[in-house]
Amino acid sequence: MAGDPVDAALGTDPVSIGVPLDDLRRRIDEFPTDAYLLTVGDDGRPHSVAVSVRWVRDEFVVPAGRTTLANARARPLVVLLWPPPERGGFSLIVDAEARGDGDTVALRPTNAVLHRAPDPSGEGV
Repeated sequence: MAGDPVDAALGTDPVSIGVPLDDLRRRIDEFPTDAYLLTVGDDGRPHSVAVSVRWVRDEFVVPAGRTTLANARARPLVVLLWPPPERGGFSLIVDAEARGDGDTVALRPTNAVLHRAPDPSGEGV
């Protein structure tokens, strides 16, 4: 995936690769699954739900239930996570600011990164 020719030339195996926000749409298309929206509840516990993401102008819009809406309204800093398409692959993690509206949440991306677990041998750390 990202950086492979450079990594091969340098002999490195990165764990995290920043994704420019203007490249986010293309990167999302590389993931065959829906994303998970991560919010935080009143008690500080994470709340995660699978969501179908659609773009409206420069924001994501996702369907939201009662708990997700309440969490996003109270604590608008959220995360969208696309799991890796294969074991050892990169996940796409997008930080966003949420705005609840009716039965949807609009999310303005603020940062994005491709991330994977380091090789158990310690390579790529």
